[in-house]
Amino acid sequence: MAGTPEEARPSGRPRTGRRTGRRAGRQRIGVSAPAYLVREIPPYEILSEDGLARIEAATDRILAEVGIEIRGDDEAIRLFRESGASVAGDRLRFEPGHLREILMSAPREFTQVARNPARSVQIGGRNTAMAPAYGSPFVIDIDGGRRYGTIEDFRNFVRLAYMAPWLHHSGGTVCEPVDLPVNKRHLDMVHAHMTLSDKAYMGSVTAPERAEDCIAMSRILFGADFLEHNCVILGNVNVNSPLVWDGMTTQVLRAYARANQGTVVVPFILGGAMGPVTNAGAIAQSIGEAMVGCALTQLERPGAPCVLGNFLSSTALKSGSPTFGTPEPAVGSLVVGQLVRRLGLPLRCSGSFTTSKRADAQAMSESAMSMLAAIQCGANFLLHSAGFLDGLLSMSYEKFVLDVDFCGALHAYARGVPVDDNQLALDAFAEVGPGHHFFGSAHTLANYETAYWDSDLADTDPWETWRDRGSLDAATRANARWKALLAAYRPPPIDPATEEALYAFIDRRKAGMPDAWH
Repeated sequence: MAGTPEEARPSGRPRTGRRTGRRAGRQRIGVSAPAYLVREIPPYEILSEDGLARIEAATDRILAEVGIEIRGDDEAIRLFRESGASVAGDRLRFEPGHLREILMSAPREFTQVARNPARSVQIGGRNTAMAPAYGSPFVIDIDGGRRYGTIEDFRNFVRLAYMAPWLHHSGGTVCEPVDLPVNKRHLDMVHAHMTLSDKAYMGSVTAPERAEDCIAMSRILFGADFLEHNCVILGNVNVNSPLVWDGMTTQVLRAYARANQGTVVVPFILGGAMGPVTNAGAIAQSIGEAMVGCALTQLERPGAPCVLGNFLSSTALKSGSPTFGTPEPAVGSLVVGQLVRRLGLPLRCSGSFTTSKRADAQAMSESAMSMLAAIQCGANFLLHSAGFLDGLLSMSYEKFVLDVDFCGALHAYARGVPVDDNQLALDAFAEVGPGHHFFGSAHTLANYETAYWDSDLADTDPWETWRDRGSLDAATRANARWKALLAAYRPPPIDPATEEALYAFIDRRKAGMPDAWH
């Protein structure tokens, strides 16, 4: 596995930002890009007012008649009971309008501040922040095949995300480093995000004490007072669909909200397994489950930033296997976008979904469908933008850079069609006239550097040139690309005292508990 040209510290820790100030101008190869995407195209309004109202009514009936269980978090149940929910044991029921009223205190838009302020992302409104895929236990590349992820793989993907101009966010668990103890790996993962990149990042959600560790490390990086008034870290929490919130998860959610940090609240619905096979029913369920989680953040701390997430997917009903990147969940995302805008919350939706096991045509066609739906539904936070393979079981090096390239194309797509004197090009028509070409016109020469998005990976050469250069397919070109990016990587500078304080915290926390592997 190719790594980076860095030398490891004697303790085995990666060299991060020391003595790198003189190299700051060579941190990336390729083009520059905005800190986040501002969509100039409007979201696609696919469903009528009547259709939206019927789904909202179905959500209200699910919440009021069936209800949702919170298992193992008495404090969360107490907060909901005091807000007016009906509680019977672990089962909570909500009258129509109850959760919507609670959610009125949630911000419609917020800033997640990055270590480098120029890379802070605005979440909500017309803005979209793209982040890598999340949670895969395996990694894949065409040299070594499929294998369990390691901390070095994790660091490599953080480096690649830092180098990727079209990714705005470092992400979270970009792959599981299974070579580290379960109860300690979050410390190394968050440290990698903090030191190998200066983009915004996510924290651990596997246990409340691990979430607290990530918040504590963020206080070291940014300052405790700063966190009281600014969001610097996100926690992505999942519902146990159908209609169950695990108490461990709600405690994590409350920990982030209590610290005024952001939560992304996401049902994970495989149609036919954790939800109905029909789109409208799955959407109604998903919205209801997520509203409960988002409302809990506001009961814990009114005004805490939260993102209503959605992960619709399907099932191969002949086999029961999950499928990703299929058309029904993609079009369902458009409806979710409409409903979440009516709630006034930021939205997380879709990603580069695929069930393919290779970075091939299936992988990219399924991912393109899902990502286009995410842009068109108005998603504000786009987790799983790069690297998703094998139904999210594997993080792929080649797919990562192919997806990043497509994210660049989406930046151009989302700009829409500007209309001004330069874009209308009437002077060019006057200069060129009938029957002549525009290659040498003044208008072409003035616009050629910015007129079209330029792929880093697509082959546009004539057949003979492509043949003479080795007849390389996209996956082979992507293999060379990620290796070149890692070879060119240089870490962003970080204050040495801050770095040492982070190491001291990590060492103290690791020394205070035995290794646990499950």
